[in-house]
Amino acid sequence: MKKTTLKDIAKALNVSVSTVSKALHDIPEISEETRILIQNYAKEKNYRPNYNALSLKNKRTKSIGVIIPNMLNYFYMQVLQGIEKEAAKNGYRIITCISNESYQKEAEILDMLSTGSIDGFLLSISKETEENGAYSHFEDSVKFGFPIVMFDRVSDHIECDKIINDDFNGSVNAVTDLAKQGCKRIAFVSPFKNLSKGKIRFEGYKKGLALNNLPFDENLVINESEADYKQYASMISPLFKQTIDGIISTNESTAVAAMKLANENGYKIPEDLAVISFSNGLLARHSNPKLTCVSQHGEIMGATAVKKLIEKLEQKADSNTFATELVETDIVVRDSTR
Repeated sequence: MKKTTLKDIAKALNVSVSTVSKALHDIPEISEETRILIQNYAKEKNYRPNYNALSLKNKRTKSIGVIIPNMLNYFYMQVLQGIEKEAAKNGYRIITCISNESYQKEAEILDMLSTGSIDGFLLSISKETEENGAYSHFEDSVKFGFPIVMFDRVSDHIECDKIINDDFNGSVNAVTDLAKQGCKRIAFVSPFKNLSKGKIRFEGYKKGLALNNLPFDENLVINESEADYKQYASMISPLFKQTIDGIISTNESTAVAAMKLANENGYKIPEDLAVISFSNGLLARHSNPKLTCVSQHGEIMGATAVKKLIEKLEQKADSNTFATELVETDIVVRDSTR
């Protein structure tokens, strides 16, 4: 079946191609009656915009490439929701790709989408990229005129706009919250040792201890980089050779593993052991007991990242000036704390 074009619609309705384009883009320079007539006819004929043609004419596709590290993380699903809503509101579509924590996959995606499919990138760096410090593929994309806004996992080595959580104060506040509940032996558990957000959360944990006059004890720290969720229980088990009354975890899965081990070791939660986890996903809401969390507000992060990129694409902001914006966190209290 022949694809309907702007010219076909214009000829059928005896109007100009320009009038058809304005009607389909809701530009208020034509009458409401004409706009509705054209839009209904286009819908009837199953008209679809030719994005390649738009790209050649306007040098813009109105498309944004989004790269996330993995699709199983509920936080990234929240970020995507914020991105999609804000992009659609501004007339942009998104093309979402998954790096699966792989540097090679991430580089291939950037190369593929940089052929003219998109105007710019929103991305969170893969674990392998960050651990290896390999950022040349980002530098190449910027060099070839594709602006990047990084979110959540970012790199100081790349000059671009960045949207991150206030992870430092999130950790400080988590320690303070546990200290107010009477906890004096607060442990820190993380599988993100080599990731920027893991490092920041650890520094916040130490600062929180200092602010609450609690000593830092390296025996209460489980800070790993290679463990996956199947290894969390064995990773955390040394903690229960120590005396602990609180745990701050950098992700939900380690927190749930810690609570399971606590039960096996005779701890009552939250009476004997209080637990706070970063993120605020489905696992936290359905664990037993339900997890108190440092909420990261993924939708706000996604919407903020899109706004920042569109400002650059539409030249509403200086393309040579970059900023890092913080999304504040707060604590959602559930059953794992007192």
